[in-house]
Amino acid sequence: MTENVNLLARLDRVESQLAIQQLPMRYALAVDSRDIDAWVRLFIEDVDCGKHGIGRDALKAFIDPNVRTFYRSIHQLCGHAIDFIDADHATGMVYCRAEHEVRGKWIVMAICYFDTYERRAGSWYFRKRSEKHWYSSDILERPTGPNFQRWDEWSDRKPTLPHAFPSWTAFWEKSDPTLLRELSSEP
Repeated sequence: MTENVNLLARLDRVESQLAIQQLPMRYALAVDSRDIDAWVRLFIEDVDCGKHGIGRDALKAFIDPNVRTFYRSIHQLCGHAIDFIDADHATGMVYCRAEHEVRGKWIVMAICYFDTYERRAGSWYFRKRSEKHWYSSDILERPTGPNFQRWDEWSDRKPTLPHAFPSWTAFWEKSDPTLLRELSSEP
């Protein structure tokens, strides 16, 4: 009996991981195809959009004007790490390289999405999705400091990576400051 319970739990975990892995890809497809309805259906019904409100209608009202700031986009997923909290909750990080056509430029972004997932009524959804990035820059330019933000329409969204990783600062605090200045283009 215990073996059957363990086997069912393991099978559920594998099926859950496969279902969660579909969410970022479906998100990328929805963004790039401008299927806003499909996009918002990836989130729980009562998604918390902060100052923008609660629910999928609030999410749609927030994302629709934002996605109109660029014409074409390509979101290329590069990796996905998932950590289960329990049978119905998980967190994850998704690496992504995104390109956006904006007024004759191709803006490239190196992104990491920090996700929270929840299973409701047997289906997995995003509970929360937070985009953090290393840089944004025209494809013909190199990302450069001090802020690595070269997309005018997103000038208020300063890159927070790699400093948002908890281990980053602790690692570099143990290094010679001269070496840091030599290696990085930060002031």
